[in-house]
Amino acid sequence: MSISSSAVLVKLSISTWAATKKDKAQTENVAVATGANPREAGEYRKRLMAGTKHVKELNDYAARCRLDYNLTTMPWDDRGDRVLPTSLVLDFKTRFNEKRDEFFRRRDFVITNYDNLKQVAATYLADMYDPNEYPSADEVYRKYDWQLSMKPIPDSGHLYLDLPKQDMEELREALDKENEEKLKQAMQKPWERLHTILHGMSAKLTTTDDPDAEDKKRFHSSFLTNAQELVELLGHMNISGDPKLEEARQLLASTVRGQNIEVIKASQVVRDTMKAKVDAILGQFDW
Repeated sequence: MSISSSAVLVKLSISTWAATKKDKAQTENVAVATGANPREAGEYRKRLMAGTKHVKELNDYAARCRLDYNLTTMPWDDRGDRVLPTSLVLDFKTRFNEKRDEFFRRRDFVITNYDNLKQVAATYLADMYDPNEYPSADEVYRKYDWQLSMKPIPDSGHLYLDLPKQDMEELREALDKENEEKLKQAMQKPWERLHTILHGMSAKLTTTDDPDAEDKKRFHSSFLTNAQELVELLGHMNISGDPKLEEARQLLASTVRGQNIEVIKASQVVRDTMKAKVDAILGQFDW
């Protein structure tokens, strides 16, 4: 089966306004007060929206959207395109359309209340406040943008160019080879994520005689839910049909299936048994 039938290429670009600016006067004041070289010691950056939370929350929201995007997709090339399994396309589009709408809703709130937010910042910044350092509301509006594109993966079987037969075959072979190499690199990411989860679980389940160290190993619900969510995601991400990856996924699934975090917390026997299974998976595959 061609990779073009099992995955598509997506590209997400989110731009925001940092709302910070170097304060030359304060940078100089700190240098003078400490005897430091103002050019070498560093710089003082002030938060233009000091005393308000909306710009920071908007930028944090954008960062979480980028993280979700990276966790759902796999790298493909240096142009920023990433691979999305076709089985996730509908859910992905619905989810990220909702995220986009929320992003713009928060942006519009900031723009609508921009003058009031600046007045709050003026109170908190006091003498450090300089109205000339603030872009206009229209400029801030344009700094926030969300672009998401989706396109098929180029398939050599769909090349129709007016080229001599030999040149066309060479072009198809080159594209097939390029796709094969990119797919190989993309499939490293699911293995890396699986290894990270398993290694973290093994470390968490490790028995220690140090009571203080043991007390620090508090088991949260995410210990199980992170593994369970990865099991589900890997079922979509295996776009190459790697039988070993599917085997490893099934082994992790059976390890966490039916487990209860409260029982794991209470029972050393359960933890030891789970650790043995996790370590067996780690030892079974060539990571």
